[in-house]
Amino acid sequence: MTLRNNIIASVCVVAALAVTAFLVQSCGIYSFTGTSIQPDVKTITINYFEYKALKVNPSLSNQITEALKDKFLRLTKLEQVDMDGDLEIIGEVTGYDVKATAITANEQAAQNRLTVNVKIAFVDRKYPENSFENKSFSAYADFDAMQQLDAVESSLCEEIVEKLCEDIFNGTVANW
Repeated sequence: MTLRNNIIASVCVVAALAVTAFLVQSCGIYSFTGTSIQPDVKTITINYFEYKALKVNPSLSNQITEALKDKFLRLTKLEQVDMDGDLEIIGEVTGYDVKATAITANEQAAQNRLTVNVKIAFVDRKYPENSFENKSFSAYADFDAMQQLDAVESSLCEEIVEKLCEDIFNGTVANW
């Protein structure tokens, strides 16, 4: 094969890939971030997560709310609005618990687990069949029992919030 033929073949392959990518993206049903948002869905409302857990973490509701807004901002083209978005997420923190997960021979905790539970209602005003209520999501992070929760709580919550937001995102617009 000559150099000219190699160049022509390469250009054809690149053009075919570009056209395929354009067609897949322009369908609006699938994006390269894994979402399945219809093209006529333009806005989202993410409400402040109410805190209803018995054990108090005063910043967790705000952390989850802001992290979820950021995730949708980064991974979708949806405009965030304060009310009546085409999509709406209503959430509440329902659990915030620490429990021992590993016990030593002396019957003492070797490892503890911080678990956060949230409950979500998802409203799709354009396609109501995608809506759901009271779907629970849970995430946890483990830490050494020799550490005080206060010392590691901030980093554990960051890890947990990231997991929760990923699961909520996938459960609402990625149809996983």
